[in-house]
Amino acid sequence: MAPSADRIVIENVAIATVDAQDTEYASGHIVVAGNRIESIGAGKAPEGLENVVRRVDGTGHLATPGLVNTHHHFYQWITRGLATDHNLFNWLTALYPTWARIDEQMTYAAAQGSLGMMARGGVTTAMDHHYVFPRGSGDLSGSIIRAASEMGVRFTLARGSMDRSEKDGGLPPDFAVETLEGALAATEETVKKHHDASFDAMTQVAVAPCSPFSVSTELMKQGAELARRLGVRLHTHGSETVEEEKFCHELFGMGPTDYFESTGWLGDDVWMAHCVHMNDSDIAAFARTGTGVAHCPSSNARLAAGIARVPDMLKAGVPVGLGVDGTASNESGELHTELRNALLINRLGAHKEAALNARQALRLGTYGGAQVLGRATQIGSLEAGKLADLVLWKTDGIGHASIADPVTAIVFGAAAPVTLSLVNGRPVVENGRLLHADEDAIARSTREQAQRLARIAAES
Repeated sequence: MAPSADRIVIENVAIATVDAQDTEYASGHIVVAGNRIESIGAGKAPEGLENVVRRVDGTGHLATPGLVNTHHHFYQWITRGLATDHNLFNWLTALYPTWARIDEQMTYAAAQGSLGMMARGGVTTAMDHHYVFPRGSGDLSGSIIRAASEMGVRFTLARGSMDRSEKDGGLPPDFAVETLEGALAATEETVKKHHDASFDAMTQVAVAPCSPFSVSTELMKQGAELARRLGVRLHTHGSETVEEEKFCHELFGMGPTDYFESTGWLGDDVWMAHCVHMNDSDIAAFARTGTGVAHCPSSNARLAAGIARVPDMLKAGVPVGLGVDGTASNESGELHTELRNALLINRLGAHKEAALNARQALRLGTYGGAQVLGRATQIGSLEAGKLADLVLWKTDGIGHASIADPVTAIVFGAAAPVTLSLVNGRPVVENGRLLHADEDAIARSTREQAQRLARIAAES
């Protein structure tokens, strides 16, 4: 690190590094120089550091890597609380007519709401799978990226697409989908305009056709070819419900995993959302190919989709991260609650109390997410040379002070307050408040846009 870099020194803090050895310090230090972690270890920081612009006393706090969200649909922030007693297909059928009316103003406000809620709860790397592009709706991708840049979080846009509408046996209205050629061209344009492949990139783009039941086989195949030609990652929904399994067998003569493999959609540059209904051979195929999984426990429960076999995936070597999923199926919109829900819900499965422990849950939300997004060499653990994306969780308050182990406190306990969150070495949250956005203005804007969307949908 250049000697002239400004430094932030954090001391007297419990640290869970989530490195390969799960190194932890009961009381240690972290030195941030510029946008990198310069040093980390037990005890006080080294003496004689130059250009120290801030010293933080971390007493009563746990430092972890920033949380990494691997699956979301930001636009759903303005349709929360609807169709609350539906399974996936009925929920989609109920909401697509409303979603098909979104525009640029709505997606910007919804992105602000989604990003703000996650950032306040310790997310330093966010991700949005946006796949609804109604005709004449404006620059939706650009509005989402702008909101993330203004908020100060690291961001991956999964540029989604749909070309199978109601007339083709799909669920979306006809005017809310793109043509095959249009989707591919728009996706390529988004990658070329916004994707940054550098080590400390703040914005990256993935190619992300929505799902097997809303996308043609040609869009799946050509989307994979496009992503690999451009050198970016691939994302889609997979094996979310038993209805999807039935759909794939009826339409393609095979299950979802075999279908994905036949279209070029297994590989270490691919990650899938949900993967609830996976048999042993499916898990083996993901492990063999390095295909990642975005586990969304709250959404899976909200839509009664089932319990994903996360312990079996991890044992097989499948990369697994956590996802909020769209806030029309996870109204809280927070990722730190998914640490707890991943642990608890998986204990209802076959492995019971041995399914996951607190440190495995924390790893899912940090390093596992970095793996899934293809950024494990840069983020996801606290190590010298990595990017300075980290969170200080307050563990000495009423909700956590009587739990001796701080990792257990933030996973098993109530959502811990975030005292400080750094992204790329820059503070984005202090004392639970966003630093680069007006939370009250965002609340007003999201409410107004939700009401506007509801009026437009009702009139249509």
